[in-house]
Amino acid sequence: MSEIEVKVKNDAAKEVNDPQPSQQNLPPKKKRRWFLWLFAFNFISFTVLAIAAATFYYITVYPTLPDTAELKEVSYQVPLRIVTQDDKLISEIGTKKRLPLEYSEIPERMTQAIISSEDESFFEHGGVDYKGLARAVVELITTGQKKSGGSTITMQVARNFFLSKEKTYLRKLNEIILSYKIENDLSKQEILALYLNKIFLGYRSYGVAAAAQTYYGRSINELTLDEYAMIAGLPKAPSAYNPIANPSRAKLRRNYVLRRMHDLNFITEEEMLAAQAVEVHADKHAAIIDVEADYVAEMARAFALEKFGEEALQNGLTIVTSIDSKLQAQANLAVRDGLQHYERRHGYRGPITNLDLTTFDDEDKLLEELKDTSNYGDLQVAVVTGFEKTNTQVLMENGEKITLPFEKMTWAAEYKGVNHKGKDPKKPQDVLKQGDVIYLQWFEDQWQLAQDPKTESALISLDSKDGRILALVGGYDFFRSKFNRVTQGRRQVGSNIKPFLYSAGLENGMTAATTINDAPVVFHDRNLEDVWRPENYSGRFYGPTRLRNALAFSRNLVSIRLLQKLGIDTASDYIQRFGFPEEEINKHRDLSLSLGSVQFTPWEVARAYAAFSNTGYLIEPYYISEVRAFDGEVLYKAEPKIACTNNQCIPGDERNAPRIIEERNVYIMDTIMQDVIRIGSAKKARELKREDIAGKTGTTNDQKDAWFSGFNSNIVTTVWVGFDSPTTLGRSEVGGRASLPIWMEYMQLALQPYPNVPFTQPEGLVNIPIDRETGQAVPRNTPGALMEIFREENAPEIPSVSQKQIEAITEDLFD
Repeated sequence: MSEIEVKVKNDAAKEVNDPQPSQQNLPPKKKRRWFLWLFAFNFISFTVLAIAAATFYYITVYPTLPDTAELKEVSYQVPLRIVTQDDKLISEIGTKKRLPLEYSEIPERMTQAIISSEDESFFEHGGVDYKGLARAVVELITTGQKKSGGSTITMQVARNFFLSKEKTYLRKLNEIILSYKIENDLSKQEILALYLNKIFLGYRSYGVAAAAQTYYGRSINELTLDEYAMIAGLPKAPSAYNPIANPSRAKLRRNYVLRRMHDLNFITEEEMLAAQAVEVHADKHAAIIDVEADYVAEMARAFALEKFGEEALQNGLTIVTSIDSKLQAQANLAVRDGLQHYERRHGYRGPITNLDLTTFDDEDKLLEELKDTSNYGDLQVAVVTGFEKTNTQVLMENGEKITLPFEKMTWAAEYKGVNHKGKDPKKPQDVLKQGDVIYLQWFEDQWQLAQDPKTESALISLDSKDGRILALVGGYDFFRSKFNRVTQGRRQVGSNIKPFLYSAGLENGMTAATTINDAPVVFHDRNLEDVWRPENYSGRFYGPTRLRNALAFSRNLVSIRLLQKLGIDTASDYIQRFGFPEEEINKHRDLSLSLGSVQFTPWEVARAYAAFSNTGYLIEPYYISEVRAFDGEVLYKAEPKIACTNNQCIPGDERNAPRIIEERNVYIMDTIMQDVIRIGSAKKARELKREDIAGKTGTTNDQKDAWFSGFNSNIVTTVWVGFDSPTTLGRSEVGGRASLPIWMEYMQLALQPYPNVPFTQPEGLVNIPIDRETGQAVPRNTPGALMEIFREENAPEIPSVSQKQIEAITEDLFD
């Protein structure tokens, strides 16, 4: 290699490895030219790349961005609301708590607080705050941390509705582009409303209205300035600034929001200082439930899922049930009072537990201990702290101190079994001791000793004209047992079956005056037992008995012989008319059917009794009146079949309920069941002083089930009481004692809207005098005769009065 070639090669290598000297050696004009060329090259390259990137973005990414105009039709994940007929809240069911509001419904203080904390120039910028973005970028470069957010409210709306939360430059670019599109399609007010309804604020609460309910248990319109500021501080970090989980940090954040509100002239300094001085007082609140009807809520939830699928729990549907809120509350009270009465009749099973009070340093620790004890229904937990003469000092779980008078505790003899109690207590210490954790119930206008009942009950009440369920209680407490005894509890109905059997007798030519012998009987029937010796509850026999009295006093032997006369197939087929399930009746096509060996639910029993209330029509009970979408559109509306009472039927109308009993049959049966209350097994109901009620008690073998079904011409209500695992309720715990008082307490309110007038007598009936003993027709004015109601075609001929009888009657009148 020549010297020149070596020099050229070395100079080239030097230039490559150390270009700076070569540039420094350039003349000034060439150096400027070189820099201009380099700048131009870089600018053109950057521009080309930017155009290429923009073109690529526009062709590939931009078309995939969502249409922001869809925000005008946005749907939120809103819980399913279940309400009563009079719009009282029963339940909210859903994974997200949300109460969306229109912008006009959002208080101005709330929007001011949010703007102050999240985006002070919201009403000025066009979707992106470049000063804020630049500030965030500088902080990131200089500190390595992102201290202030660069996102506007509009950008957060874009992210929350359309984008993921991944932290990439592409997502940020999409966020900016979407923000401009949103600002072009929506007004500032619409954007702010979207944001305030969408943001997550902790504890499954989405949106400011839900947060107001969750943290303060009030409507968003009812909050104070410090509470608005507290909620406005949550979007930044709902967990870190949560006022329940972290009150100290939440207070700092709230006070910052208040300072920003003052800086932006939304509030005065005095208002700021006053709000900052308020202590953190948030607490976790559930939705404000207006009426307790959890069994109905579960039925409504199941209906929604079946009808509308899983989306029913998040599309903001409102299910309007048929329930009357006042009657539901009364039904809850009646069931719980009735079961507590049963408990008091059978003795006290003792305290829940006993605490050593000397181990508690202060009252607060003792109250914390009480909170660990479950309470059901309307029971409250308390602890015995001492005694004073004949009174007991008690501390309740809410911190209230009360005195229990001994005279309200005398029932609490030791429980030894359903038929056995210990000695009556003479002083409170015979029942309780210091440290006993006990249940209390508000009863007769004061707190009284109570206990968690072992028995259960069910109540269903419905409008007999169309089947609308007015109240339904499936047990003592839904959260103790979710088993719905109204719809799922099949139990033997006992004498509650008898009115249907007697109605079959009237249908087949018998009358209320027909006599059947109430005498001992022995049956040899392989379907029952080898030998069956049925008897009346009293153990006595009354000889020939008119059907009217036999039903009023629930004579078992008459019912058995009546079924024999009718024939089991005839009676079974007739009973099916009332909607009872055929398969259950077919299991008991034997003489035990006459005593209610069949097992029906209270729902089925109430439906059947409705026919006696509505003059003979079969209705279908229903509990959903309508379902509304979030925007108010009606998605479902009940169309029940209606009983054609008072000749209101439209011939051929599909909504006419089918007639299953002749109207005169119904009226006669109603008068007989009025006698059940007037003189028979339910005469306690006379205390209601109503002339328009009828019904029938029901008790099964060994008092395992106690029933009462009763009605007037508008409402029918059925009550059942028993143990979930069938076992005796104890001696004398028959339908008239265990179930009837519950029915009465409920119906006392339920009957108030209706005039106290007897059932309307239809045409085609006559009143005939009969002999009380034989049931045979007797001449009019016969001393001691009784008037009985007959269908005209079945009415016996009234014997003529002989001259001798006239003379005897006249002689009696003038003696």
